[in-house]
Amino acid sequence: MRRVRLSLALGLLMLAGVLNGTPAIAASAQALDLTAAIRGQAKGGVKKFYAERGFRPLWITDGRIGPAAAPLLRYLASADLDGLSPRSFDLEELRSTVDAAKSGGPRDVARADVALSNAFARYVRDMRRPTNVGMNYLDKRLKPQKLKVENILRGAGMTRSFGDHIANMGWMSPHYGTMRGLLARAKAEGRSESDIRRLRLNLDRARILPSAWTHHIVVDAASGRLWYYQGGKQAGMMRVVVGKPTSQTPMMAGVMQYAIINPYWNVPVDLAQTLVAPKVLAGKSVRKMGFEVLSDWSATAERVDPKSVDWPAVAAGNEEIRVRQLPGGSNSMGRVKFMFPNDKGIFLHDTPDRALFAKSARHFSNGCVRLEDAAGLGQWLLGKPLRANASKQPERPVPLAAPVPVYMTYFTATSNKDGVGFLKDVYGRDRL
Repeated sequence: MRRVRLSLALGLLMLAGVLNGTPAIAASAQALDLTAAIRGQAKGGVKKFYAERGFRPLWITDGRIGPAAAPLLRYLASADLDGLSPRSFDLEELRSTVDAAKSGGPRDVARADVALSNAFARYVRDMRRPTNVGMNYLDKRLKPQKLKVENILRGAGMTRSFGDHIANMGWMSPHYGTMRGLLARAKAEGRSESDIRRLRLNLDRARILPSAWTHHIVVDAASGRLWYYQGGKQAGMMRVVVGKPTSQTPMMAGVMQYAIINPYWNVPVDLAQTLVAPKVLAGKSVRKMGFEVLSDWSATAERVDPKSVDWPAVAAGNEEIRVRQLPGGSNSMGRVKFMFPNDKGIFLHDTPDRALFAKSARHFSNGCVRLEDAAGLGQWLLGKPLRANASKQPERPVPLAAPVPVYMTYFTATSNKDGVGFLKDVYGRDRL
């Protein structure tokens, strides 16, 4: 029976050659040789990856090593930028293997394909190693983990364009590519060791961020900007207002889970003392200012008559009270806030104060992040327009369609007309 099947297969192959010319036979034979060679060359996680795809090559285009190999070889040659040693990737041997494939047979081509996959998987694994840059992971699942070889290759093989994935470092955050480019330029310019150290610190901050294929948000407290990503590309960007040097927006990574439409604003105790109390003592009505006083900070707190409050004691800092601003157009939270669990009370929110977004440095908040386009972010997060009507239902929680990771980071390195530049280190984090 096996002989019959083999004869039938050979007959069909010969018929294809008769109908389409002998190149069809040669191409099929080459494909068989390539599959056998890859099966013999690949080992461990690399072999597992190839087995999943029927031992089809990854780097070969039209029987030759494709264009994706060139950028990988360039990355490996400059791996010192990534904090890695080019020698650890046996670069000269890899180049020789790739060169041999240009004029060699199927076995030489297969050997190069497997060698490139091996080198690529090792490079990505080492690049994405966890580094300690002061990031507080509120959800431990967000902390970078050591990647498996087969997962690295599987992710690369599933992209829309393998060549673009390699050329654009699609496995890293877009911010990593930017910082790597700045570091390369700074070294070429002969910048000081201090500048190189700061650039490497910024590179490591970008190293721990996910790629654009991960549905996520990045907030940069140094530049006052926010980006959101999905499907391998940037979906949006906006300016944000972040914490003052005395009330910094922390570096942390959490998972956003829901939005609150028509939120109250719970006034911090120090602002109740310095903002609300003096106005009340000057004769302004608590209610007309859009505030109310509550008995305590619990979920069951009751409203308190403002006339019963010792406002001089509050203004002097001798008594603490809970004041909250009612929902509405003038509320400091705006129409919506986006929540993720953390013990610092940090969240992203809308704001009626639009003037601050025009400033080049935007460090004015008490730590939370004010959004230039809360409606646009809400549309992206919820998949539908925000509907906010404070008169009907204040503090309405709306769960997101899916939880979204939020990474709050700090990038001081940037490009300017002179080449590589640095933003003001307002939080002093580059000196650590």
